[in-house]
Amino acid sequence: MKTKRSEETKKLVLKAAEKLFSKKGYDAVSIREIAKEANCSHTTMYVYFKDKEELLHQLSMPALLQLRGNMIQITESGSDSPEDRLKKISNEFIQFCLRNKNVFSIFINAKSTRLDELNPDMEINKVRLEIFALMKQMLGESLSIPDNTEQLMAFSRIYFYNLYGILNTYSYQHEPTEVLIERITPTFTLAFDILIMGFKEKLKEGEENE
Repeated sequence: MKTKRSEETKKLVLKAAEKLFSKKGYDAVSIREIAKEANCSHTTMYVYFKDKEELLHQLSMPALLQLRGNMIQITESGSDSPEDRLKKISNEFIQFCLRNKNVFSIFINAKSTRLDELNPDMEINKVRLEIFALMKQMLGESLSIPDNTEQLMAFSRIYFYNLYGILNTYSYQHEPTEVLIERITPTFTLAFDILIMGFKEKLKEGEENE
């Protein structure tokens, strides 16, 4: 009975944290606010979560691990071209964020590190960087750019920022998620094609100037 009650309390705390993080942002929310929203004392909070970072970890990691797993499956598919796999993992990322549109910014950004950080301290940042690395890998293979080059990192940043821009544009829409995904997919596909075309032109321009 005690174990069941403990699990219910943890769920209430996580639900409260999700609500407040989505409304005010991770940094602006205190442990006491979360405890009040969950209708428990802040001392009770520390029984289940040693600090706010652990709360972020438990809230975000299951979803991020699922996303990483889905993206790995796509990248390891040998039947598609690198460009098709890049498009698929990008769609996977966009759909993941839109299905979690109230908190995707928390999942991706809260306590985040630089994209070129080699050894992040937090486990959540290791998973985030692995997700970015999968995009970078597929972009590099699509454009035939060697891994671990400044050019590939620069292109990957531009690519990721464009994805994130699309998400921020549509994340406040109130239509059903699946309807929204269906509506913006053609726009995203066009944006993807134009971006890849631009990268290829830039590479061609560089070759001509050598």
